[in-house]
Amino acid sequence: MAHAPVHLVCFADDEGDAAEESDMKHSFASVQIVQRTKSNWQAGIEALITAKPVSLTSFGSGEIRNYVETILSTRPIDCIFVFSGQMAQFIPADYTGRVVMDFADVDSAKFESYADTGSGPMAWINRREGKLLRAFEQKVAKRSDYALFVSEAEAQLFRQRSGLDAGKVKAVGNGIDLDFYDPDKASAITSHKDGPLIIFTGQMDYRPNIDAVVSFSGEVMPEILEHYPYAKFAIVGRAPTDEVARLDGMNGTFVTGSVDDIRGWLKGADIVVAPLRIARGIQNKVLEAMAMGKPVVASVAAAQGIDAVDGQHFHIAKGPQHEAELVCDLLSDPRKAKAIGDNARSLIRSAYSWETQLADITDLCGLGARKLIEAAE
Repeated sequence: MAHAPVHLVCFADDEGDAAEESDMKHSFASVQIVQRTKSNWQAGIEALITAKPVSLTSFGSGEIRNYVETILSTRPIDCIFVFSGQMAQFIPADYTGRVVMDFADVDSAKFESYADTGSGPMAWINRREGKLLRAFEQKVAKRSDYALFVSEAEAQLFRQRSGLDAGKVKAVGNGIDLDFYDPDKASAITSHKDGPLIIFTGQMDYRPNIDAVVSFSGEVMPEILEHYPYAKFAIVGRAPTDEVARLDGMNGTFVTGSVDDIRGWLKGADIVVAPLRIARGIQNKVLEAMAMGKPVVASVAAAQGIDAVDGQHFHIAKGPQHEAELVCDLLSDPRKAKAIGDNARSLIRSAYSWETQLADITDLCGLGARKLIEAAE
């Protein structure tokens, strides 16, 4: 809003998210928040009938499409900023203004990885998704003025896959709200603190997060418990699937579901882990924990794209056994753990503010432009 009026249209996952619309209206020229209600099976059937990726049919919405078309027909919009590939389907075919497409990650590569590591019907589904999504990503990128990715590694991968050059495909990193993720402004949770507390944060119906906690609870926690029998592993995040819920009570693991304030759990943790086996882009969960001054043990995949030094700002684990070793080492040396956390916090504050990460965004959007419509997932 400092550079141009912004019209915001996005999805809400639940009624709580949707209720935020009235609170946001004072910050934007207009706001439209649409609650997602389409079931997975509906999206799957629609995808098969229309030969589209499920990633698109899951987010199909006539309400959002109508809102975008109404704004474009009644306001002098100069730029559409789209966040996430799923939202690109709402760019009207006849729109001739500037488009900035923020893919964040190369989603099609993620589904290809699922297919390569899976088997049976799910491998076929993921292979189909990867193929169709790859074609869609390339089509959208070609019609956009800029295609943005959250790290240089993701941007380079997309350049190789699409044939587009660095003039069009750029890296714009994630930032952190340093005022919000401030350990001095949070109160640590005190429950479950009869021993070391290890936590994982994330949306718990997201496949990479599910795989991560299943692996950590089943493969890593037994080793940790041999050395620290009262250690607890908290899975903190909304929408846990049945697969995640079944971990509750196993190997010192408990599942919180949605929490009111993630900062209390981060502040109360002794160690934050990010044991993702498949990951793309930059993991906000790692940046948030680092901003809160916590020692983080991340997998190689979860650490990708973060400009930090292994052993100084966080620890990078090569696999489950290494994760157990690194966690136990940090638990045995609180002074070292605190030093890692302090270094992490200093790094995030110096390099990962939104002001730093988005320094070039106004130029990319041509502001210049009088109006900006942002489509965000």
